[in-house]
Amino acid sequence: MFEKDYRISYLLDFYGNILTDKQKDAIDLYYNEDLSLAEIADHVGITRQGVRDAIKRGEETLTEMEEKLGFAAKFDEYRKAFETINKCAENMRVSKSNLNFYKIIEENVNLILEQIKSVNV
Repeated sequence: MFEKDYRISYLLDFYGNILTDKQKDAIDLYYNEDLSLAEIADHVGITRQGVRDAIKRGEETLTEMEEKLGFAAKFDEYRKAFETINKCAENMRVSKSNLNFYKIIEENVNLILEQIKSVNV
């Protein structure tokens, strides 16, 4: 048995459509449905080794695509920036009654601007 890299499940969301149907189904059943190689083999009607080979080739393709295109990494970068921006907006909203209101606003605006610059839009 080989060790599961759950990042593959994430990459499947971004690049799954470039895989063969057999690879996509095998990876989905293995990572998302948590079926064993034997269970997948029974389900799709191929050998356990055939399932393993389909998963390995699919993993290699998904990893190659992420290395070349970086969509998943860029998505994570945007998600983190938007979380920070959302947190800043919330800080500004609740600071209205604070005596340091303008300082809090300025600090959060600066943080928002840093986040926008960091994602290289």
